[in-house]
Amino acid sequence: MSVSAFNRRWAAVILEALTRHGVQHVCIAPGSRSTPLTLAAAEHSALIHHTHFDERGLGHLALGLAKVSRQPVAVIVTSGTAVANLYPALIEAGLTGEKLVLLTADRPPELIDCGANQAIRQPGMFASHPSQTLSLPRPSEDIPARWLVSSIDNAMGQLHAGGVHINCPFAEPLYGDMDDTGLAWQQALGNWWQGDKPWLREALHLESEKQRDWFFWRQKRGVIVAGRMSAAAGKKAAEWANTLGWPLIGDVLSQTGQPLPCADLWLGNARAAAELEQAQIVVQLGSSLTGKRLLQWQAACEPDEYWLVDNLPGRLDPAQHRGRRLVCDIERWLELHPAEKRKAWCVDIPRLSEQAWQAAVAQRDAFGEAQLAHRIRDYLPEQGQLFVGNSLVVRLIDALGQLPAGYPVYSNRGASGIDGLISTAAGVQRGSAKSTLAIVGDLSALYDLNALALLRQVSAPFVLIVVNNNGGQIFSLLPTPEAVRSRFYAMPQDVHFDHAAQMFGLRYARPQSWAQLDEVMSNAWRQPAATVIELVVNDTDGAQMLQHLLAQVSHL
Repeated sequence: MSVSAFNRRWAAVILEALTRHGVQHVCIAPGSRSTPLTLAAAEHSALIHHTHFDERGLGHLALGLAKVSRQPVAVIVTSGTAVANLYPALIEAGLTGEKLVLLTADRPPELIDCGANQAIRQPGMFASHPSQTLSLPRPSEDIPARWLVSSIDNAMGQLHAGGVHINCPFAEPLYGDMDDTGLAWQQALGNWWQGDKPWLREALHLESEKQRDWFFWRQKRGVIVAGRMSAAAGKKAAEWANTLGWPLIGDVLSQTGQPLPCADLWLGNARAAAELEQAQIVVQLGSSLTGKRLLQWQAACEPDEYWLVDNLPGRLDPAQHRGRRLVCDIERWLELHPAEKRKAWCVDIPRLSEQAWQAAVAQRDAFGEAQLAHRIRDYLPEQGQLFVGNSLVVRLIDALGQLPAGYPVYSNRGASGIDGLISTAAGVQRGSAKSTLAIVGDLSALYDLNALALLRQVSAPFVLIVVNNNGGQIFSLLPTPEAVRSRFYAMPQDVHFDHAAQMFGLRYARPQSWAQLDEVMSNAWRQPAATVIELVVNDTDGAQMLQHLLAQVSHL
């Protein structure tokens, strides 16, 4: 019997089973113990292969692919700390609903806890963060192939959102030519190999019932809070709100077009707060809100009814409102709950929104990150997409920008970390083949610098804007002690990114005016390559501009 040949057949069943659940993309890091999985994936003609030498970045690349494709994406890594590097992407997927399948190669049991090289305790290492876990035994012909394939089907069939961790121990030898070892074992699955359906089909269906009293509530004074949703859902939500005559407070990730822009500014105005108090019902479409003032208002509001609609299960409401948690695809929910044409009931809020927007317009000429956030719509590629980083940049765009309705916007706003942002953006581009604009801060770029290697393989124009304010300037918005803010919070690094771009063979520019940026952007969209654009700005200007506009609008 050839151990290496049977390992390969075992792995081939796993990969084939995953394709029956929609897996098309597989992300692979180098490693020896993962050889059976890697070779089985390489030989599978239906799989699209992606490689990266950094497992943390690899996990986020898979996350980006899953965001766009809305299908599960497989990740193959070797044993040891390679597995642990997938943790951040797994956590993010669990919070935002992408489906990741982590295939982690492992040492067999006799090599664990005995001093063997690269052997750690991998089963259960991700604790409660995977939605499903499966710890496989060492490959053996004593275990029927139908057990293996049905175990994969069972884990995938119960997956609504988040990650599946499948731990795969393999004994040596790992290399060798294929022979007939295990052929009969593999062929015992019969004509399953010629089909495209799972061996075991499980129908997991999570959806709340249609609300029978909607006809009553749609006649009341309502407010719509739009959180993270798809581009198609965002466009429909904006039309739905307009028909109802209800104000829509749109998050940067809502893709609703933010019909009342600068919400993070005007929500600090007492007249807006007073008008919103008249609402009898609040319907929140999508979770994961960004704006601080929106979160403060959402926590304080006390309507007669608070409905939260999202495809993900769980409460998703940190304010713990008394109301209804409705699990449903947002587009489908809007279809089940049609709007009734009514006159808009808010008067002050539209005026305040327009005044807040004009206040931002008055500041747009200075060359800085707040102004970039306000101007961001001007730089979006046609028929493209936007990826927004975390910390200060996403808050500035949320507060000062206005994105087109239905324009795809992506971000990692589940755990809101700065790790893996460029890798995720690379996955978003690969999964869609669309022109992509990504914006991150300088510390975020440094954190994921290895991901610049992934940008050498883009299939459409890709622009990465690094806003270099020399550190984590979001801490300028927080009451951090000024005496130690620079050293222990902002941590300025005093670096530029021209050498990094050069090292990975990427085009680079450092414009110093809007005219120069316009020219660089125009050239960047003309060819399918990646361009790194570094905007060097004064460190605290963006945070100070936001605070200045907040104070100005609050007194309108």
